[in-house]
Amino acid sequence: MASTDTIPEVAPNGKTDDLAGLEAGLDALDAVQTHRTPVREVLVKKALPPLLAVGLVLLVWQVLVAAKVTDPTKLPPLSAVWDSLSDMWLKGTLLEVVWTSVSRGLLGFLLALAIGTPLGLLVARVKFVRAAIGPILQGLQSLPSVAWVPPAVLWFGLNDAMMYTVILLGAVPSIANGLVSGIDQIPPLHLRAGRTLGATGLRGARHVVMPAALPGYLAGLKQGWAFSWRSLMAAEIIASSPDLGLGLGQLLENGRNNIDLPGVFLAIILILVVGIAIDLLIFSPVERYVLRSRGLLVKS
Repeated sequence: MASTDTIPEVAPNGKTDDLAGLEAGLDALDAVQTHRTPVREVLVKKALPPLLAVGLVLLVWQVLVAAKVTDPTKLPPLSAVWDSLSDMWLKGTLLEVVWTSVSRGLLGFLLALAIGTPLGLLVARVKFVRAAIGPILQGLQSLPSVAWVPPAVLWFGLNDAMMYTVILLGAVPSIANGLVSGIDQIPPLHLRAGRTLGATGLRGARHVVMPAALPGYLAGLKQGWAFSWRSLMAAEIIASSPDLGLGLGQLLENGRNNIDLPGVFLAIILILVVGIAIDLLIFSPVERYVLRSRGLLVKS
């Protein structure tokens, strides 16, 4: 007696279709949307939160002054700081002071970049150099930049060479160590594949090592800029001279010497604004580009 149960028929290519569907599903999970975010959305996500935070700080500042929680000689009112800013703007010295420090900081950072990058490659790829110089770079990175100001003044005097020397000694170790850290995180298989394809020596450094170490290198660059800016401010505060021109560090020191607390706070605010602006205008776009090129920038 024939069985009444029916056995579902399987198409000859049923297994192939199932595997294709599974592969398509896995590809969909692995695929990362690397679209370009609209400018308006970037401004809302990147600029709005810092502006709200700054507004909150200013609000708390004004409340403390209005409530007379602290003495005006300790915390000046916002109106006094604004008056100092307006006075510098009307005299035409505000942009000059800012540019004096920004131009020094950027030029010093570029010099540190030109020195720190090959130094980092050398330390990362040559064992003897790493054993000899690696600990020194780590020690220099932990040394406060202000410690280099007195010897730099004695070596070069009160001039721009002294400023750039302090910047280099502060920024080069950070850039070199960042590159070394990025190279150490490259999978060995990646390097072996590059050598198999003939990417050795300078060609391997350019086409294999540097692209693979880019995230760590970029982190070292950001830290190198921070050290450049901090080193410059320390040098300008300590080694002020009419021959050096008026920078933000000298503006801060002049405010202290003249017991001008609004001027001191104005200098501090300008130093912070420049540091944040450089990060938002230079390093953040570069970081987004690197993440987008690696498929790591997803829409949140």
